[in-house]
Amino acid sequence: MHANSRAVSSNQPDIHEHLAATVRKHATSPFLKPVAAHAEQAFAQAISAWRSQGSPPLVVDAGCGVGLSTLRLAAQYPQSFVIGIDQSADRLGRTLHWQGDLPRNQITVRTDVVDFWRLMTAHRIHPERHYLLYPNPWPKKRHLGRRWHGHPVFPTIVALGGLLECRSNWRIYIDEFAHAVCQLTGVAATCESFTPEPGAPLSPFEEKYAASGHGLWRCRISLPPAPASEGSHGAL
Repeated sequence: MHANSRAVSSNQPDIHEHLAATVRKHATSPFLKPVAAHAEQAFAQAISAWRSQGSPPLVVDAGCGVGLSTLRLAAQYPQSFVIGIDQSADRLGRTLHWQGDLPRNQITVRTDVVDFWRLMTAHRIHPERHYLLYPNPWPKKRHLGRRWHGHPVFPTIVALGGLLECRSNWRIYIDEFAHAVCQLTGVAATCESFTPEPGAPLSPFEEKYAASGHGLWRCRISLPPAPASEGSHGAL
C-alpha cells in the first residue's frame, strides 16, 4: 500500500449551510425510485446466507470495496454475521489481502447498497452494527446531495438502527454526518479523531490514508430501529 494519497481539498470550509434543509426534505418526501430486480436477488442471497447460520446478530459493511473490511469485521465479531455490499464486480473480485477459505460468518454481495438498505427496511431486518467506511467525500460544495447524509436514502440508513459508524479522512464529512443523524433522531453522535491499531486498519483506504499522514475521523451513534410503517413486509 503506497502512502501517496492526496488530502481532501474542498471549497467548503465548514458544515454545508443547506444540510439541515436537505435532511428535512428527504425525511418528509417518500423515496419512490423502484428497487432493481438484481438487487432483490442479491438481497435474497445475502439474507439466506445469514439465516443459514441461525440469524445471529447482523453486521452490515456498506460499500465494502475489496471486502477486506468485511473479513476483518467477521474476525472481530465471530458471533455475528457480516454482510459486505459493493456495486463493483471488479473490487469484489480482488483477493489481494487474504488467502485460504473465507470465514463462514460473512458474505459479500454485488448490488446497489441504496436498494439493499431499502429492502432491509421493507423486510424489517435490522443490523446490530452498521459501517460506512470511507465513502467518496464528494468534497465540492455543490455535491452535498451525493454524500450519504445528503442523499434521499439517508433517513432509511438511520431508521435501520444499530450501532452506526461512519469513518472518513475529511472531518467536515463526519461533522455533517453527525449533525444529520441528530437532526433526524435528536440523539447526539460521538465524533472523534482516531489512529488505527498497528497492523490492523479496517480497510485498505484506512491503511493508505493513515500511511499518507491524513487525519482520520469517525462518527458513532447507537440508534433504535424506527417503528415499522404501514405496508412494510417481513416475509422473504
